[in-house]
Amino acid sequence: ERAIARHEVREIEQRHTVDGPRQDVTLDEEDDVVIIYNRVPKTASTSFTNIAYDLCAKNKYHVLHINTTKNNPVMSLQDQVRFVKNVTSWKEMKPGFYHGHISYLDFAKYVPLEVSVEQSRLRLGSQCPLVVKSWELQFGKNPHADIPTFDECVAAGGSDCAPEKLWLQIPFFCGHSSECWNVGSRWALEQAKYNLINEYFLVGVTEELEDFIMLLEAALPRFFRGATELYRTGKKSHLRKTTEKKLPTKETIAKLQQSEIWKMENEFYEFALEQFQFVRAHAVREKDGELYILAQNFFYEKIYPKSN
Repeated sequence: ERAIARHEVREIEQRHTVDGPRQDVTLDEEDDVVIIYNRVPKTASTSFTNIAYDLCAKNKYHVLHINTTKNNPVMSLQDQVRFVKNVTSWKEMKPGFYHGHISYLDFAKYVPLEVSVEQSRLRLGSQCPLVVKSWELQFGKNPHADIPTFDECVAAGGSDCAPEKLWLQIPFFCGHSSECWNVGSRWALEQAKYNLINEYFLVGVTEELEDFIMLLEAALPRFFRGATELYRTGKKSHLRKTTEKKLPTKETIAKLQQSEIWKMENEFYEFALEQFQFVRAHAVREKDGELYILAQNFFYEKIYPKSN
């Protein structure tokens, strides 16, 4: 897979090369944009990413999957430097949509604080109301294995379904600091909230995915023009469904909700939900049961000195 990826990169770079050494690529302001979508597992991220892949040729941008070894969300220090350098200086891949299961990375620590760099990088995120690792991810590969159900595991206090497994949204939004991955850290929760407000362009919620896509199309048409209609008409093809998915019982959910870890994860979710609904309320209106995006609602006046 790595060899194939390197070959694809070389082919793309060759297409941008004119007779010999690589030429310096000058980008229009509209094209000098990078979106980073650090996907929280089990939040419909595959469905959303498939839309980006379907639109990239039509809207003329690149989509790149960040494939880390064993899906490790924490990059080594040297890989952090490499990644930041790639994203900020790889002009052949701009405009670009990067996606992968990586935790928040603070670019300002690795590049000069230039306005051009900050303006050209946007972050997207996604949330879900209750993150429980999919049982089939751990046991589904062997259908003949004698394994307990998720409810039985929780009832027995098994390690594979312990509340610690719920610590997922917070560290992904907190970042690469050690304390982010300290399960139950109140500092990590507050840092995740801070990053969501200050470092992310938009964070949506899984159960309101269509509204999330609609807001992105309105704000970032360079990437998402046509995304809402594509989602509505091609919803069945974009949504991945787990076969024979059995929801936990009320008793199981109640037991998980007693843990402090679940309460912290849920607090973060409620925080993200409130922020998303605030953004949506100021961007859309409802008419006849349908949402529509507001037109530009500001203008300039009293412009001086007056031109002759």
